[in-house]
Amino acid sequence: MGAEDVRTESGTLTKQDFEALARFRFGIRRYLRFSEETVRSHGLAPQQYQLLLALKGFPGRDWATVRELADRLQLRHHSVVELVNRAQGQGLVERLPHPDDARAVRVQLTVDGEQILARLSALHRDELRRMDSHLALPAWHDEPAERDGKTP
Repeated sequence: MGAEDVRTESGTLTKQDFEALARFRFGIRRYLRFSEETVRSHGLAPQQYQLLLALKGFPGRDWATVRELADRLQLRHHSVVELVNRAQGQGLVERLPHPDDARAVRVQLTVDGEQILARLSALHRDELRRMDSHLALPAWHDEPAERDGKTP
């Protein structure tokens, strides 16, 4: 095994695999930097945009509880409470009674929150389209031949 090859449980990583990983990570970082700069230029913090997106993109409904948002954003409950407080202070979200649980509240977007999210998300979609080749999942060189449509 050469210095550029590494053996793992799932197979050997080649120089091409490392290049693919590096290219993919570069694409992720480039996209995140674009996102942070774009969101800030529209007067929001990156986590506020993520909050709005998590609300609008929540599966099956347009609202979520703080606990659900904490899970989606991978943040602690108290951090999400502060994030929601700031967004509510800016008129981006509102708290309403939970329909089934009197101990919980639902958080949902306001009209202003919907508008800024739509603007920012369109910019993000356009950037993702431009970056398509940078964010394509790498093709690994240790995959079985049948994945390429060939049989062993």
